[in-house]
Amino acid sequence: MKQNTNLRSRALIEARRWIGTPYRHQGSVRGAGCDCLGLVRGVWRALYGDEPEGLPPYTPDWAERAGSESLLEAAQRHLVEIDIRAVKPGDVLIFRPDLKGPAKHCAIVSGPTGIIHAYWGRAVAETSLSHWWQRRLVAAFAFPQRGQ
Repeated sequence: MKQNTNLRSRALIEARRWIGTPYRHQGSVRGAGCDCLGLVRGVWRALYGDEPEGLPPYTPDWAERAGSESLLEAAQRHLVEIDIRAVKPGDVLIFRPDLKGPAKHCAIVSGPTGIIHAYWGRAVAETSLSHWWQRRLVAAFAFPQRGQ
């Protein structure tokens, strides 16, 4: 458990280093630009090195056009799914911005009521996990211990 706490702490420290990075669709470079997925990818690289799989180019409406749950399925492949009620700072949350649409937004938990994320037109920021976001929360994940 202590090792997992350390991993969460390292993930949160890294996510906070990205605050202020401008929004850039498909980006994943701290200080230069990223989207929500790019932030999580950047935290992954800081924790483990290389990313676990390549990422094809994607449009802003990729999930709707594909009609799939690509983001959620990728999280299930590479992260450890946890109970939403058990999230801790450093964990990853997945959201469904359109309640009837696919899951296509992610964030890093920063505290009991906070998240760090990038979204259209905004730099990476630490914001409130407001009721609007809570209603759209689909799943929660922890970064895996090495070897998992």
